[in-house]
Amino acid sequence: MSDRAELVVVTGGAGFIGSHTVDALVAAGRQVAVIDDFSTGRRDNLRQWAGDDRVELIEGSIVDGLFAPLHAVTARRGPVDRIIHLAAQTSVVYSMDHPLDELRTNCLGTVQVVEYARCAGVQRLVFGSSAAVYGDVAELPVSEAAACQPLSPYGIDKRTGELWLGYMAQVHRLAAVPLRFFNVYGPRQDPSSPYSGVISVFVDRALAGRELVVFGDGEQTRDFIYVADLVRAILAATFGDRAKGGAPINLATGRQTTVNQLAAEVARLCGSSAGVRHAPARAGEIRHSVAAVDRAAELLGFRAETSLTDGLAQTIDWIRRGS
Repeated sequence: MSDRAELVVVTGGAGFIGSHTVDALVAAGRQVAVIDDFSTGRRDNLRQWAGDDRVELIEGSIVDGLFAPLHAVTARRGPVDRIIHLAAQTSVVYSMDHPLDELRTNCLGTVQVVEYARCAGVQRLVFGSSAAVYGDVAELPVSEAAACQPLSPYGIDKRTGELWLGYMAQVHRLAAVPLRFFNVYGPRQDPSSPYSGVISVFVDRALAGRELVVFGDGEQTRDFIYVADLVRAILAATFGDRAKGGAPINLATGRQTTVNQLAAEVARLCGSSAGVRHAPARAGEIRHSVAAVDRAAELLGFRAETSLTDGLAQTIDWIRRGS
């Protein structure tokens, strides 16, 4: 038996979630090949691996396929064992203004990754999907069995990616795991991006003494999961034995928080008294979101451990230290 360390490809590995995933994979003794076009990912997120033979960084777009960029890597390191597909255009708002670009990245790009996994005989393909596939649902917490009625091109294309993984699992026996991420936050989430997550934007503004902007009445709810918890679940899906048949799995805490509550907690932890300003609600955003998390517990042995207050404190500390 070969003692070669498994080679795991992480698409979007220079991004917020992707870079944390790379860190965890290296800590687990894997070789990692990162593919990122740096449209939103940052080289600085992987600076700790510069010059380290365990991590290879390839600049390229998933839309162009994986065969050419991975050819030289696999010639040196052996075949790709597993793929964690996190590369995506992640903004609901952007997808509504640029649906063709959204389709190209999140649909065609995902099919390119799936086809490589099939042709290369990859042992496991894990896909970062989204709670946006659900749309507004009448019954909460939302389970994976709920009907999917996405309200944006982003949600539509994430659901399309899930269907591709299900097809590959059933027809081609590809071990595939779609993971439905809820609202992920933590260090390395870029607060300067106009499409960044609400927590990083709130923290950035609160630390600068600026008022927090809440879209709508602020009573919309979200299920916020800390990035370190999410990455534990990603690795469980990548290397565990029970989740591989193409069925989607919610990754969340199972607890809902209003945006008003979030703003108040961020302001408290940052020591900000600048207050809150309400702006018109944004189209395409769901009203309430909280996940049923039983399937993640059953198939991945996963439950989120980090409280919102603790996760916010760690995120605030990272931003205060200058990222």
